[in-house]
Amino acid sequence: MNNTSERDHWEGRYNANEPPPWDTGRVSLELQRRITEYKIQPCRAVEFGCGTGTNAIWLAQNGFDVTAIDISPTALARAAQNAAQAGVSIRFVPADVAAPPDLGDPFSFFFDRGCYHAVRRSNATGILKSLDRHSSPNAMGVVLTGNAKEERKPGPPVVTEAIIRAELGSIFEIVSLDEFRFDQSESDGHRHLGWSVVLRKPS
Repeated sequence: MNNTSERDHWEGRYNANEPPPWDTGRVSLELQRRITEYKIQPCRAVEFGCGTGTNAIWLAQNGFDVTAIDISPTALARAAQNAAQAGVSIRFVPADVAAPPDLGDPFSFFFDRGCYHAVRRSNATGILKSLDRHSSPNAMGVVLTGNAKEERKPGPPVVTEAIIRAELGSIFEIVSLDEFRFDQSESDGHRHLGWSVVLRKPS
């Protein structure tokens, strides 16, 4: 897809009669677990594909200086409203995560819940370059992706462990690669299997 068709695609998802399944309004339990497990301290942080802002807001509430990127203007408008209601300040950037504008100095922490696994299907090089460009030496990151061991339709795009090691592992040290289940659930109660990847940028 080109940039316009990508934006239109995600705008359609956020303007549908039902909210997209990943937009639960609940903070990712896996993000909270990883922040606690690795004692990641508040710092300059960026979220790739922030949607309506739930996780970015949680990070800001916990002392992080957050920049949040999404290609959907509708999602960002809702995110800004949610942040204002929560009383936190977040820099929201309307952009393609694979080709964002200059965001200033690289970040010490990044979070990606389902952005990498979606974007890599059409622009793996772009998303990998963006993650590399916007992470500082020794930066930590948490990436949550669909898991190819259990692909379901409807469901998130999936990747194999080998792909994660070949792509994300070409830039970052893979500190941890665990299976988990996404918080979102389908109408039958199924929760999709995912990979929870903790990354560190070499110094």
